[in-house]
Amino acid sequence: MRISSFRPVRRRLLAASAAALTLAVAAAGCSRAEGKDTPAPAAGKGPAAELRLGYFPNVTHAAALVGLEQNLFSKDLGSTKLVPTKFNAGPEAVGALLGGSLDATFIGSGPAINAYAKSNGEAVRLIAGSTSGGAQLVVKPGINKPEDLIGKRVVTPQLGNTQDVSLKKWLAEKGLTGKVTVTNLENAQTLDAFKQGKVDAAWVPEPWSSRLVLDAGAKVLLDEKSLWPDGKFPTTVLIVRTQFLQEHPETVKGLLSGLVASIDFANKDQAAAKTAVNKQLKTLTGKDLKPAVIDRAFGNIELTADPLAATFPQLAKDQVSAGIVKEAPKVAGFADLGPLNAVLTAAGKPTVDAAGLDTK
Repeated sequence: MRISSFRPVRRRLLAASAAALTLAVAAAGCSRAEGKDTPAPAAGKGPAAELRLGYFPNVTHAAALVGLEQNLFSKDLGSTKLVPTKFNAGPEAVGALLGGSLDATFIGSGPAINAYAKSNGEAVRLIAGSTSGGAQLVVKPGINKPEDLIGKRVVTPQLGNTQDVSLKKWLAEKGLTGKVTVTNLENAQTLDAFKQGKVDAAWVPEPWSSRLVLDAGAKVLLDEKSLWPDGKFPTTVLIVRTQFLQEHPETVKGLLSGLVASIDFANKDQAAAKTAVNKQLKTLTGKDLKPAVIDRAFGNIELTADPLAATFPQLAKDQVSAGIVKEAPKVAGFADLGPLNAVLTAAGKPTVDAAGLDTK
């Protein structure tokens, strides 16, 4: 499936304002009767006329890219029109989602948590995972240990995005806060800046860490997998507006069916998945990836519908360690994995654990 409709939609998304955010939170509905702080259920309205879906042109969004290229989402959405929309980093997608101009989005775990926290636990729900792994701190060859970063310039994709939080938390643990200059650049700009010697290191998702290593002479100082038990952490997840989930549950199940089909496709035929991802990247960015780059990038990720819910309390605490927030965002009640587990059960697959993230 080719994407030609995201440009006009993107203009509408960027017009979302703080006022729209307020309306979106209100629209999610809130019932505080009997002391309960839970969204009031909205009446189902049948299939949605359209589903506005966000995603990024990164290999860490491979499930989204495969699903779009292979038409797997539209196949399971029936009469619902799919309107895919490209973003470059999580905070921008959060603004569109909370502003009501986006229905669901593939997104990093950090911005996903922020979307939930900003709406006081009302406006969005975590409904699936997508990718585990696929983020690295890559550096110039002369940098061999954390202390070598003192006085150096390190970049992340955007202030407050998943890699930004991870970097700042790691710097704090190493006693390097304030001793390293952290700036934010779009991933393509980071590659150019690294080649020009304007930056010394970058904490970035795939395929950008692979491009920096293979195209710009960087080396890996740290793979984020090494910081997590069993090397598993949610790089990309899928969240949806609570109101949309309540009003169009069957549409959400269709989206999740497409996601599961996309992950199955990629895991069964990685060569075909790489081809699909490369076609989407060329459509979205004007360039595809070299075989060596996409091979390395795919080797660093695991596609899974499991959002690894048990990691979210720690991810919320990491924002405090990173100096992004003063108090860890509350994540209780964030997950609604019922629709995903229904889809998995129907497909004869094991269900995933909400790890208590589904209750307040």
